[in-house]
This record gives sequence, structure tokens and C-alpha cells, in this order.
Amino acid sequence: MDSLVEPNKNEALAVDARQEIDLKVGVSFTRFQTSYFNGKYGNLDSRVISYGPCQTPTLGFCVQRHLQINTFKPEKFWALHSYIIHKGYELKLDWERQRLFDSDVTEMFRNFVKEDGVLKVIGVSEKQESKGRPTGLNTVNLLKVASSALGFGPQLAMQLAERLYTQGFISYPRTESTAYPSSFDYKGTLGAMVHNPVWGGYVQQLLSDGYPKPRSGTDAGDHPPITPIRSATEDMLGNDAWKVYQYICQHFLGTLSPDCKYTRTKIEFEAGGESFHCVGQHVMIKGFTSIMPWLAINEINIPQFTQGQKIDISRIEIDEGSTRPPDYLTESELISLMEKNGIGTDASISVHINNICERNYVQVQAGRRLVPTALGISLIRGYQCIDPDLCLPDIRSFIEHQIALVAKGQADHSLVVEHVIEQFKRKFSYFVKQIENMDALFEAEFSPLSDSGRVLSKCGKCLRYMKHISTQPSRLYCGACEEIYYTPPKGTIKLYKELTCPLDNFELLLCSMPGPEGKSFALCPYCYNNPPFEGIEKLFGASNTSGAVKLGKGAGMPCFLCPHPTCQHSVISQGVCACPECDGTLVLDPISAPKWRLYCNMCNCLISLPEGAHRISTTKDRCPECDSTILEVDFNKKTTPLKDGATLHIGCILCDELLLSLVEMKHAKSFYRRRGRGRGRGRRGHSGRGRGSKKQQDPKMSFRDF
Repeated sequence: MDSLVEPNKNEALAVDARQEIDLKVGVSFTRFQTSYFNGKYGNLDSRVISYGPCQTPTLGFCVQRHLQINTFKPEKFWALHSYIIHKGYELKLDWERQRLFDSDVTEMFRNFVKEDGVLKVIGVSEKQESKGRPTGLNTVNLLKVASSALGFGPQLAMQLAERLYTQGFISYPRTESTAYPSSFDYKGTLGAMVHNPVWGGYVQQLLSDGYPKPRSGTDAGDHPPITPIRSATEDMLGNDAWKVYQYICQHFLGTLSPDCKYTRTKIEFEAGGESFHCVGQHVMIKGFTSIMPWLAINEINIPQFTQGQKIDISRIEIDEGSTRPPDYLTESELISLMEKNGIGTDASISVHINNICERNYVQVQAGRRLVPTALGISLIRGYQCIDPDLCLPDIRSFIEHQIALVAKGQADHSLVVEHVIEQFKRKFSYFVKQIENMDALFEAEFSPLSDSGRVLSKCGKCLRYMKHISTQPSRLYCGACEEIYYTPPKGTIKLYKELTCPLDNFELLLCSMPGPEGKSFALCPYCYNNPPFEGIEKLFGASNTSGAVKLGKGAGMPCFLCPHPTCQHSVISQGVCACPECDGTLVLDPISAPKWRLYCNMCNCLISLPEGAHRISTTKDRCPECDSTILEVDFNKKTTPLKDGATLHIGCILCDELLLSLVEMKHAKSFYRRRGRGRGRGRRGHSGRGRGSKKQQDPKMSFRDF
């Protein structure tokens, strides 16, 4: 703080260049691919068919491994093993040739050894070896361990690490450095851990016996390695966060522990001109493996042998096997490949892997192995057919090389951006012209829209039936008009009583969101995709980001947002009063009987109306006191709360004492119990009146904007 300097402008411009290039390239290819393929195929099961200079090479690694597995041809092999019994030990000796791919030759060598019948000790060597303690923990290594050992995906691992950091348990978790700074306070950090119930005793021993200087790692110039800051227990953190915290602590203590030292003994034998050997291992100093036991050296006990000693062979066996293809990439292996090829940073590697999973390009299977889907394979094979550069890691190297010149001040920021964008413009133009090559692969794998989905509702333009395609993105397809109408991405879609929209004659749909408290609402497919009214400030399903409202797949205008003045399904007709939590309107759920309710058309606020009512509907009348819509409630004869068995009651939900007493609030911060005049008339002519009192002023309860 005493020697602050101006920020490095060149490094800042390099970041700007990377952002601009990635955004423009990614958006261009993504928009084209998505509109082209989602408009042709019905079972892609992906809302966005995205491209990214980092994301796509990441997917390329997974598909490359898949192709290696599928094109692999197994070969049979044979391995020779001899067995001896010496000083109470039965030892299986390994063949120096390891394995042969010819059974007759292997059998020949077996006969040579069998004829000899005796193994002669031709070499006894003993060597002191050590396994070095780890260097400091950086983000990439944490993500690898989280995936391979803890069972967490990179995205979840980073979320847990960030939470531990914000709660003050660990240091900043995004770092590329594995070297501790010279000023690092080892004794203070160890002191904070000395009372931990799990490894406090080990820390105390390090402090009393002394600890070696950590190994020198790599200083990337960003942040120190990830270390614990203060002690914690599993009860304080919860199971998942505890696993991450525990590993960080064990790794830190491992860096301050001695190396693991062991003796490796190798005995070499000869029989019939063939060489065999066995290996023994004995740990002398456990060192850091005491606190990181999964890295411990396995003890292998073998008896003593002397040079020239001869031992009878107890039996000889030939093991038959077949070569096996490599397995699918694990997340840990993929992270290593990304790091090696310079794809992504410590901050973005987890994001790229999460993206290819969310876009349904790969699926995470047992052992956290990444198996590419038909969509992911088709994309990469399509890029390889048109322009292999688009899916190779070299494309990222090219971009990063240009950006590095900006960071060093050796190239102008605007010229580099212009140069890279111009290169991708040419690639994009060629890609668009050659898209039929990729389309041929999609055609072989996926069904066209005309063959997908189930018949659901009539098109308002041609009056022919449209098909509903439930796979993502959820949509309706009119084969006659060749038009696509997107529907909400979540929830069940069905026909709504064959009612039609008064604006465009499309049949209305009913969308029921999942869960016991999910909304059910009507929507017109055409209005949902093409809102007919200006000034709709918020679309259902749109992101909460500020700025202009934009239609997207799954975002649009259902009937509960429509301000049509006469349509019986619009917010004008079904809206009751203002939401107590937001700027939305409480709307009557059209199919919630017998558990009638109101829900907000913007937030999750729910208001339960009188249960067991035969019918609840809105009227065209307004409350003179609060301007809310008057409700008409037809109670069940057996459970009516009205006097003399009357069933019909008309009143305001806010001002009528009877209705307000039967209302239950859910997810509502404030729904004030305001008394006002209620009015109602039973079927037998008996009136049901509420007790009047002075109206409370509450502007949030007014039926705004109408």
C-alpha cells in the first residue's frame, strides 16, 4: 500500500481484447448454429447449440477419446509368469519381456524355462528412494483432486471453495501459483490449526519437531497457493464443504512435512535364457504420507536372496489377455489436457466443462467420466469436415499468442482485435457456405421436426394441427406454415379446453409448472412468441438482468401478462389485486380447484383462497374502497360458512372480513388484514355482510395501472 503504482494499461487492454474476441466469435457461430439446427430437427435436446474458442476444443478432447475407443481393435497377448516358494513366501515373478502377441513363441519360451526347472539369482540391488512432498496447492490441482477423489464436478468444487473463502476458512481459491511467497507465515497458519480435533496432534508435532522448508513451486505472480486460514469442524461446514476444506488442510500440512523415504529391493532371476524379477518395498520414514495416506508407498515384503542362489520353480503359467481401449476421459484428465494446451484459466476451466455438460454435449457418468452425446459427436465431426481449426486447441493458442503481444506492449490492441476478428469472419463465411456437410451428419443422427413430437393444437394461420416437441427447447411446429413457436422450458403443456385467442385465433395452451406450488397458466403460442402489446416490462422466463426486454427461447408473454381489455384470460380479467411483495399482480389460477389460489404473475407469492369452494371467479366489478376486483365465491353446500346454508358470496378479498379470514398466505412478506365493507347475497336471498371499519391506507394493495 505504501508503494502503489498505476495499473498496467497493456494488461488491461489484453483482457479487453480477449473478451471482445470471445464474445463476437462465440455469439456469431452460436446464433447461426442454433437457428439453423433447432429449426430443422426435433430431438436435439439442447436449447442452445453453442460455440466457443475454449468450450469447443474442450468438447473436442472428449470426442477424440470417444473416437479412439470406437475405432480400437483389441489384440490378444500372452505373458509368462514363474512361481517360487522361498522361506515361507510364494512369489510371482514378472517376465522381463512383459508380454508377446504370439502364443506359439510364448509357449516356446515356457518350454525353455520348464526344461531348466531352476531359477538362478543373477542380481540383488537395494536402493534408497524418496517420494517428494507436494508443492503448494493451486486451483487446477484442487479441481483435479475434487473430481478424482472427492466426487465433485469442477463447478461445484469451485462453488464450495469460494464459499469457504468468503467465510474466512481458506485463502483465495483462484490461483495458478504453487510457490509460497517468502513472507508467508507458516508458524501462524500452523498455530491456527493446532487445536483442530482431527489433525491438531500432527500440527503440534510439526511445531515441536520442526518442519522443512516447502519445495519451490511455480510463482505465476497472481496469488499465493490455497491454504487454510482458521480451524473448522465438519459440523461447522457441512459434509461437502468439509471434504474440500479437509483436503486443503491436509495438502498444506503435507507441504510442510518431510519427504517419504523407502528402500526398494529388486531381485533378478534367470532360467532357460529368460529373465524374471520381483520387487520389494519397505517404508523407513512415512513423512507427508502420514497426513496424506492415499499417497502412501505400499509395503511389499520379500525374503532375502543371495547372488548365485538357485531356487526350484514351483510352477509356470501363461496368462492370456487382450489389449483394451482407453477409457473415457475423467474430469481430472480433461483438466490436465486443458492446462497443457492453454485452454481456459484457473478461473474459467470449471465453467467450460460445466458448459459442455449443460448444453448436453457430454454426460458425466460413473467415475466422473465424460461421455459425449450424439449432439456433441455430431458437432465435432461437423467441424472436422468443414474446418478442423474450429475444434482444435491450436485455435486458442493462436488467440492467446496475439493477446500476449498486447499484454507485453508489442502490439496495438485495436489492430490485434481487428486481425483476429477478420480471420474468424473468413472462417464464419466458409462455415455458413459449407454447413450442409455438418447437416448431413445431423440428418443421419436426428429426426426432422415434421417427424418429431405429438399433435397438440391448431395453428391460427392455416387451421391445421401443430406438433408439440417436448425435448429442449420445448416448442410447437406447424408443418404447413413451417413456423416454430417456443413454449416455456419447464412444466407440462396441454390443450386448454380448445379455447382460442381473440387476437390471432391460435388455440390456447395450459402450462402447469412442476411442484405442489407450481403455477398453472394459459398462453397463446403466437402471443407468447410475438407479444402484441407494447410496454410489457417483464417477460415470463426471461433473465433478471437489467436492460431492454428481449424474447428468447422459453421467454415470452403468457395470458397473465397480457393487458387485453376483454379477453377472459388476460390480466385485466383474471387479475385481482397488487402483489404485496413486488410490482406484479395477483392472478386467479384457472385450474386450481378445489384448492383455489391466487399467484403473482412476476414472483413466487401464493395466496390460498377458501378450500372446498365449488367455484371462484372474478367479476367485472371493483371494490369502491381499494379498487381490487370483486370475487364471486360459490361455497360447497356441506361446508359453507354462510348463514342458513347460503352458498354464494360476493366480496373483496382485502376488504371483506369473511373472505379475508379464509385466506392463507404463502411466500408473502406482508398481506395486510385490512377490514372493509364486504357484500354478498346467498342463493336463498340472505345477505352476508362484513363488519365495517375505517379503511387502512396501503398503496401496495391498490390494483395498479388499470
